[in-house]
Amino acid sequence: MIWKVIHQIAKTGVCTEAAPDIGGVAQAEASRIQSELLTILGQALTIREVDAGSCNGCELEIHALCNPYYNIEGLGIRFVASPRHADMLLVTGPVSRNMKTALIRTYEATPDPKLVVAVGDCACDGGIFGESYATCGRVSNVIPVDEVITGCPPAPVDILHGILKAVRRRVQK
Repeated sequence: MIWKVIHQIAKTGVCTEAAPDIGGVAQAEASRIQSELLTILGQALTIREVDAGSCNGCELEIHALCNPYYNIEGLGIRFVASPRHADMLLVTGPVSRNMKTALIRTYEATPDPKLVVAVGDCACDGGIFGESYATCGRVSNVIPVDEVITGCPPAPVDILHGILKAVRRRVQK
């Protein structure tokens, strides 16, 4: 089996996909958003990501924020493992009945003033799952939400825009 693969590689050469072209505009936009976040907060922003029952599409886009193209950790915006250290919760997916209690506990463990951002169509309105015997539907049916980011899944730059909107909203309160 491995010889077939090696023979195929030798015949066709190594075929890989080109790196995604986010363009200079998107990269500049990401840097501007990150700079504004730090200016508004005056400190690093810590985020706890909660998967309340998603398909993992939104998580892939959230994880992309930490890659070299966006590099949000390089500018002081970082993800933390404990809600007790978080300023913001990023919640994805429709809230499954099994995750309802865990989501409420995570929300309660996050210190005030806390922000909650629902990421993706499922978190915003239940998506294709809606409300059923297995899901509670949108995140706002379980905990208060400050900002919603639509898309299935939303692009990393859209997620950064949503985070910035939520932080601006906190400053205005």
